[in-house]
Amino acid sequence: MFTAKDVATLRERTGAGMMDCKKALIETDGDFEKAIDFLREKGLAAAAKKAGRIAAEGVVDAYIHMNGKIGVLLEVNCETDFVAKTDEFKTLAHDISLHIAASKPTYITKEEVPLAELEKEKEILRAQALNEGKPEKIIDRMIEGRILKYYADVCLLEQAFVKDPDITVAQLLTQQVAKIGEKISVRRFVRYEMGEGLQKKEDNFADEIAKMAAGN
Repeated sequence: MFTAKDVATLRERTGAGMMDCKKALIETDGDFEKAIDFLREKGLAAAAKKAGRIAAEGVVDAYIHMNGKIGVLLEVNCETDFVAKTDEFKTLAHDISLHIAASKPTYITKEEVPLAELEKEKEILRAQALNEGKPEKIIDRMIEGRILKYYADVCLLEQAFVKDPDITVAQLLTQQVAKIGEKISVRRFVRYEMGEGLQKKEDNFADEIAKMAAGN
């Protein structure tokens, strides 16, 4: 068995993601040293070490949904022009563009969410919990869990990847870093939806794109 503290310590030792560290400990029955070896073998520990490097090359990818109703522009960075020109890197960038079109993130990371917006969301969640008749003593814990779901709704890296919902976009990037051998980061994106903000007939383009992606 292992504890949350073991997961945190393993993360500090390897730099790998929390979920990867948890999986490593599960796979190795809580053996700390074997878990480190597991992460190294999977390339996840090495991937984390690349996070401090400078990634100034990359591509700007454009995705336009087939009916012209949604468009995405995305900048994904890597370390070298050589990697930026590979089909594998271009495919990754395009897959993330498609994901953004389908999943409508507002921010890239949790850290980008404005504090005022986060506090407002917590107030709403607290009001919801009180209206549900939840005991005051467990409300803070409930809010903490629901904020994680909120991040998964609005932050690109926290979202389940539309083409493989078993992993997040952050985990997708970690896998690609391990495979390609360079730091990869999403720098910025913009998403346009035809008529967004205007009163119009509701069309669920996001679901349409997600279904199309799942079929690829």
